[in-house]
Amino acid sequence: MITRDILKWRELLGILVSRNLKIRYKNSALGFFWSLLSPLFLIVIYAVFARILKFNAGNPDYLQFLIVGIVVWQFLVMCLNDSLGAIIGNANLIKRTSFPRIMLPLSMVLSNLVNFLLTLAVLIVYLLLVGMPMSSLLLFPLILMTHCALCLGLSLIISVVNVFYRDIEHVLGVATLGWFFLTPIFYPVYSQVDRLPQHLQWIAFLNPMTGLVCGYRTVFMSSDVPAILSMGVSALVSWVVLILGIMVFERAQASFADQM
Repeated sequence: MITRDILKWRELLGILVSRNLKIRYKNSALGFFWSLLSPLFLIVIYAVFARILKFNAGNPDYLQFLIVGIVVWQFLVMCLNDSLGAIIGNANLIKRTSFPRIMLPLSMVLSNLVNFLLTLAVLIVYLLLVGMPMSSLLLFPLILMTHCALCLGLSLIISVVNVFYRDIEHVLGVATLGWFFLTPIFYPVYSQVDRLPQHLQWIAFLNPMTGLVCGYRTVFMSSDVPAILSMGVSALVSWVVLILGIMVFERAQASFADQM
């Protein structure tokens, strides 16, 4: 059903994605070029502070380790933040036009995916210049699909909840901050998970971003295959979240117009 809608309404989806990107860079002198400049600035800033503070957590490749984690995390956060306005920000369109409402949050995720891929392109060039092996690139599409499934599933749920409960915006900020520190972005995964009380370690184990961050790092920084168990858990949780998101969205979309 969803796939059929996407194929049937692909032109509308393309228009929405283009509109989202234009709005993001509206009134910007450099426009879409910021998609390439932002990751460059990110790399420079972290390189400077990592050198000044001499902070490498015992890892000579810590700067690359950190940047990959932050870039991967930013894609998720941007999708979640944009999903808050996916429905309520298009109230007039929903009231006046008949089309699959799922196109709205999906277009938000795809817009952020464009920026994410551009950022990764810059990041890959940087990692190649500093000598990262990248011998597991064939696994990249699988990891990216899992990442997108998680982002879309959560975006669908958040876009629905925000229609009925507008306080979700404040809850989301706190929740993503907590999630950030539960995800191995600044630290190697096993160094901190083992410090958690045993009855809380399952939370870190089921965190889908753990396997994704580690998977991206393996693809871009290592010649090893990503940990099968960690990636398997991430894939399972991410696709379950996507299915749940679709179910929640389809059940709630008939009430959108009445809530605006």
